[in-house]
Amino acid sequence: MHRDTSRRSVGTNDMDRGPRIFEDRTAAGVALARAVKERFAGEDVLVLGLPRGGVPVAYEVAKALGAPLDVMIVRKVGMPGQPELAIGAVASGGIAVREVGAGPLLGGFGPSFETLAERERTELARREKVYRGSAPPVALTGRTVILVDDGLATGATMVAAIRAARKAGAARVVVAAPVASTEAANRMREEADDVVILQTPAFLFSIGEWYHEFDQLEDSEVCELLERSRATAPNGNRTASGTAG
Repeated sequence: MHRDTSRRSVGTNDMDRGPRIFEDRTAAGVALARAVKERFAGEDVLVLGLPRGGVPVAYEVAKALGAPLDVMIVRKVGMPGQPELAIGAVASGGIAVREVGAGPLLGGFGPSFETLAERERTELARREKVYRGSAPPVALTGRTVILVDDGLATGATMVAAIRAARKAGAARVVVAAPVASTEAANRMREEADDVVILQTPAFLFSIGEWYHEFDQLEDSEVCELLERSRATAPNGNRTASGTAG
């Protein structure tokens, strides 16, 4: 899907001042929050983090904007034997994104893409229950939604998140990340209404190389941040027929 890009641009690019390695996801979130706030301060926005790694970054963005925080649960579909190689992604609402060339990569041997995707949908449903518990999702209908991750390599999971947000009724979808590959940034400009990315290095082999600390987060850490935000953000429990996750 190609969208008019005249209203859209990649945000502050720290690469003008050289590559920036973030101390951790919190530090990246603080830096990203400054750029996002310049663009969206005073607007009625909803911030959605992509679990797990995107939630600490999104927490800082939501805090800076005084906006509610929720999750957009997305799962990467990884290549068998090479789980870090994304061949697609799934998101809430029945969204599935299959990367171009996924078929030849699978080669007709082993599990099909749909089989792999169904496994990830099972994990997606588990996380939905763990992260929200009895708390209802926040409404997306008619709102500006800012989707946040800790970095974008191929962009497959974020594309799934964008499409899920649109299906849930978001009026405007913004993508924000501390770092992204050039390829992923270009994909975001095609899919989203606005994009804020702090840096797009010429060579990006992994997101972790742009952080001093890039530990795997636990579900409990995600839940803690969500609960903390729900306790302080205005309209944190606003619900409607179109919801996140």
